Amino acid sequence: MWRLDGEETYFRIFDEKKYIAGYFDPIFGEDTSEDEAEMMLHDKSPIQGGHLMVPMIKFGLFDSDLDITIDKLEERLAQAGKALARWSNYVQARQFPYHSIRISHTDQDMLTMTFPVLFAHPVRLDAKDLAAILSPTLDSLQRMGLL
Repeated sequence: MWRLDGEETYFRIFDEKKYIAGYFDPIFGEDTSEDEAEMMLHDKSPIQGGHLMVPMIKFGLFDSDLDITIDKLEERLAQAGKALARWSNYVQARQFPYHSIRISHTDQDMLTMTFPVLFAHPVRLDAKDLAAILSPTLDSLQRMGLL
């Protein structure tokens, strides 16, 4: 159901409708140069994990043409609050050692969530292998309405 496509030193994650669902940035190891990372990708070297970046909250507010009523504003903020509560529950339940929330680089009206994904065993830097190991996490995010 999930498909990964390599792009430079990271992978784009596509859902079954071929929409971008997020990004996976492999952890290549400390002090790994860009050339070494590219070689690891070429050789499909095994890695221990990476960082998953997925959309978090879309506000529907930060648009230069915004013209809404107070009721619509309250509705959008309430929806964002509900999404934030779901994300808070997810992060607390998983007890990630760290996570990061940022403004999306492709949509200034959206926040993204980045968190580590560590594998139980090394996985090859191969799109199909990574899709298989990331699928349970992506499936759970989708079931919880976070994707």
